[in-house]
Amino acid sequence: MDTGGAPCNVLKALRKMQVDFPLEGIGLVGDDEAGRELLRVCENYGIESQQIRTLHGKGTSYTDVMTVASTGKRTFFHHRGASAHLDISDFDFSTTRAKFFHLGYLLLLDQLDHVDETGRSGASRVLEAAQQNGLITSVDLVSEQSDRYMSIVASSLNFIDILFLNEFEVERLTGVNLLNQNGNVVLSQAQEAARRILQKGVRRWVIIHFPLGALAFNPHGEYWLQHSIHVDEVRGTVGAGDAFAAGVLGALHNDWPIQESLQSGVCVAATSLRAAGASEGIMPWGDCLDFGKSQGYHENSIIKT
Repeated sequence: MDTGGAPCNVLKALRKMQVDFPLEGIGLVGDDEAGRELLRVCENYGIESQQIRTLHGKGTSYTDVMTVASTGKRTFFHHRGASAHLDISDFDFSTTRAKFFHLGYLLLLDQLDHVDETGRSGASRVLEAAQQNGLITSVDLVSEQSDRYMSIVASSLNFIDILFLNEFEVERLTGVNLLNQNGNVVLSQAQEAARRILQKGVRRWVIIHFPLGALAFNPHGEYWLQHSIHVDEVRGTVGAGDAFAAGVLGALHNDWPIQESLQSGVCVAATSLRAAGASEGIMPWGDCLDFGKSQGYHENSIIKT
């Protein structure tokens, strides 16, 4: 048993990295032991929780993660619980001390995923409000076997500064398959997918992560590649994507260049693999970077054609 989900995982990872900026959570929990545990975690980690509201009569959302021991493949069974009721009115950016607003996961938040008669989703309006209050917005998606990506996610792209997604989510959102027959990411296909996403409105970075590395694309047609870290003993991959996001966001928050931010992301993600839970293996930031250097990086993580 462990806490999870993009907001909680990213906040815990940043705190374990020992960043020096304030951390705040926004969300809904149920009036149950799981909800109370999440609030205790926020208190213990020094995460401000004034905007984490307890919804009476509802249970806290949870996910059962099933992992095939022989392959490492995972399947998630998610109970939406209180998070399904998270709505525009639950977000107040007027007094925040934050620089970034990270929203996750699109396609798992029923009220925010709802698209109204104008073609706007609740999430798009929340992200727009965040930007109007001076925050840099970042978003993470969930990997879902559905055709909802274009109908729901597209509404938010104009209000996203940084979009994180994996190779599966890229194909669902753009129709572009990034992988060749051997399962390698093909650079030209990744460039085309990123171009389509950026044309639809993402303002700063489209960041695609995959097991062997990560690519970042900007609206000027430039890209940066970062290979992932060799990890000898992997005890769990749950939350690795969120740990990567935390490493990148922490670096961008402190105005690091994008290449160093991607390196930070893969180093933090690598340390998260050392424990079964999402955040337990993460070390102080400098130790994460040293761990990456000591382990070495994968090579030839993409096909350049």
